[in-house]
Amino acid sequence: MPDHVHMCIEIPPKYAVASIVGYLKGKSAILIARQFCGKERNFIGEHFWARGYAVSTVGFEINRIRRYIKEQESK
Repeated sequence: MPDHVHMCIEIPPKYAVASIVGYLKGKSAILIARQFCGKERNFIGEHFWARGYAVSTVGFEINRIRRYIKEQESK
């Protein structure tokens, strides 16, 4: 699916989920702008990611979830 990203990450309890997601979205947007748009700085006002996100916890089904994420491209 080209319009969204699935990730399976482990976040220690001392970090807020919103902080980690914001960090990942921010740093990846800068990297994408540098690699594909030829920009080195001045990223103000640029929007790459949508405003929201969805989070779910994973318990004993971790291998099943990882397989689902890995096989998204083939479906």
